[in-house]
Amino acid sequence: MENLANFFDRINNMVGNTVRWCALVMVLLQFSIVVLRYVFGISFIFLNEGVLYLHSTLFMLGAGYTLLVNGHVRVDIFYAKMQTRRKAGIDLFGHLFFLFPSMILLLYWSWPTVQVSWSIWEGPISVGGIPASFLLKSLIPGFCVLILAQGIACLFRDLLRLQEKAA
Repeated sequence: MENLANFFDRINNMVGNTVRWCALVMVLLQFSIVVLRYVFGISFIFLNEGVLYLHSTLFMLGAGYTLLVNGHVRVDIFYAKMQTRRKAGIDLFGHLFFLFPSMILLLYWSWPTVQVSWSIWEGPISVGGIPASFLLKSLIPGFCVLILAQGIACLFRDLLRLQEKAA
């Protein structure tokens, strides 16, 4: 179990370390858009959509990494004071009854839309935009798969924490 959890951790770590560069590129692109618009008086829709694509990529594909480093928002008024075994039990419950079902449903319901989008090579969101909406829609199943993979790693670690305390 530990080896599989480490494998999923490495995947999300690699993806997280890659998509973090989207933030820098996004800032530079947005700066360029502002300079072009207010200094030179020109605007390109595909550049504005580029910011949208980068932002979407950063957040959708970076979500698994955020789960890996325990960076998601958590209201832990009581959780922070709990013992390790109790935390593992709560996390286990959350993964099994909230995380996995929601990601599986999202994957199930989004897949047909992504499939159709790829089959017609769906074009830009706006006239003059990036002609690759199918790539943007593909982030949804990518998000689900990365969250599920990291959720499995967390689940295995929760089970190991429960076994450690029981032994």
